[in-house]
Amino acid sequence: MSTTTDFQRLPAEQLFQKEIDALIAAEKDPIPEGWKMSPRSVLTYITGGKVGNTEITPKYMGNDRLVEIAIATLVTDRALLLIGEPGTAKSWLSEHLAAAINGDSTKVVQGTAGTTEEQVRYSWNYAMLIANGPSKEAMIKSPVYRAMESGTIARFEEISRCASEVQDALISILSEKRVSVPELAYELPAKKGFSIIATANTRDKGVNEMSAALKRRFNIVVLPTPSDIETEIDIVRTRVKQLSDNISLRAEMPSKEVVKDVVTIFRELRTGMTLDGTQKLKSTSGVLSTAEAISLLTNGMALAASFGNGTMSEYDLAAALQGAVVKDEEKDKIAWKEYLENIMKKRGSKYYGLYNACKELNP
Repeated sequence: MSTTTDFQRLPAEQLFQKEIDALIAAEKDPIPEGWKMSPRSVLTYITGGKVGNTEITPKYMGNDRLVEIAIATLVTDRALLLIGEPGTAKSWLSEHLAAAINGDSTKVVQGTAGTTEEQVRYSWNYAMLIANGPSKEAMIKSPVYRAMESGTIARFEEISRCASEVQDALISILSEKRVSVPELAYELPAKKGFSIIATANTRDKGVNEMSAALKRRFNIVVLPTPSDIETEIDIVRTRVKQLSDNISLRAEMPSKEVVKDVVTIFRELRTGMTLDGTQKLKSTSGVLSTAEAISLLTNGMALAASFGNGTMSEYDLAAALQGAVVKDEEKDKIAWKEYLENIMKKRGSKYYGLYNACKELNP
């Protein structure tokens, strides 16, 4: 018999079930129709706090006002669009908002170049369709259709990666709050509580630009990259701890100094400038986002657990850095080599071990 520990990744509402239950049990404020808890409780779930004896871990570390705007949008009949650079926690915030509001974050359309209009509306079981003709039993409901039916939230990830005709399928849904099924001479009206949280990546802006008509149907919240290094360090440490616990990595958590080193390297290469603003640098082709820093450190821990003594060494960190920074062999290798020689090497003995390990991997 399977248990929740058998699965590689659990949805947010299962991972944080105890916190959600505690917030629901302690609820004192009005709850919007279709919601599990009040907007104030959703804010506490997202930004952290304490309810009775239960500690609520922060899911999003940044400007609380942006979270308030996002939650307030979902109280109305407006859809929400989260925009930002890769790694600014758009999908993470989207998932946790749906988990707190509905206790279900799994109604998801993943936007890709291959996403079709049927995946936004509905499709058919063609064997049943041929055998018995159109019927409700033969219909395959999309996550958006099911959200309309149940008065809950659907998530649409990477909407700007979808073709324009797929994006436009949302216009009538968001305007009329209905889906027409002409094969059954039927129209599904959305129940109260229905909404959509979409995410869009600013790096994909030119892939399939969203039309003005579609943008008007959303309230847009722009999620910035972490404003200061301390906030980014806290985000990285928190998520690495959560991920390592979830996948049971048998390795020690990297120290705050190691996390700071990684975040510093990423911020400097991302901005093309040292943190003190005294030296310009060549930027790399990769984004080097907060999410990538989290992935890098988790990978370093996996190396230490699998092939080391459980403590992440400078060689483990160097190997993870090499994979994260050098995405384009020609351009990135040169930029990384210049960073090692002109910045890391000159920062003193503290960095010599990491510098030598990195140089060995990037000759």
